[in-house]
Amino acid sequence: MRITTVGLDADDTLWHNETIFRLTQDRLRAMLSEFADHETTNARLAEVEKRNLRLYGYGVKGFTLSMIETAMELTQGQPPGRLIADILAAGREMLSEPVEPLPGVDQALAKLSEAGYRLVLITKGDLLHQEQKLAASGLGDLFAAVEIVSEKDASTYTRVFERYGTGAAEAVMCGNSMRSDILPALEAGSWGVYIPYHITWAHEVAEAPADHPRLVELDSISKLPGWLASKA
Repeated sequence: MRITTVGLDADDTLWHNETIFRLTQDRLRAMLSEFADHETTNARLAEVEKRNLRLYGYGVKGFTLSMIETAMELTQGQPPGRLIADILAAGREMLSEPVEPLPGVDQALAKLSEAGYRLVLITKGDLLHQEQKLAASGLGDLFAAVEIVSEKDASTYTRVFERYGTGAAEAVMCGNSMRSDILPALEAGSWGVYIPYHITWAHEVAEAPADHPRLVELDSISKLPGWLASKA
């Protein structure tokens, strides 16, 4: 088996992300507590986010707009006082959160780079914010290329691995989302290394295929260099 290219997801694979969204969602529930119970707010926000994905895409800015829309619906279009301003402030705070690489990320990427693999960052989300997070992470110099895409599907991985590597068949995609990182990469013909994060956005949850010959699950990114070395 020959692998030349390693694709890596960013959020919740290289650094914390979903935790920040969950904490902000907690704040929204508190802001709206006099209008709806927590379960109602969660359900309405999830519904609004789902229908807005095709309009706003992924990331903090779209999430902030969905929080505002949720608040407008739950207050019947009459939000009290500073509610909208407080939601906007919460969104701005998300954009300025420090980037905290997950344990073992720095060392694993350095080993992969030293071993001669082409590292390609493949991530969804807001272009500016993802670029800012990569710069703040200190990991940017380790990547041969960065692709910030609106959606991850099989055609995305086919295109990226042909552009920056030797094709999907000689590539591996690593990430925490079965739906976005693994299933479409397998469909494109690459390997998929699933590295779970302790919480997953409901939109990214999907069933793993049974007994797929190119699917591997690792409990830490620190094990990725060793796995690749064993397949060389």
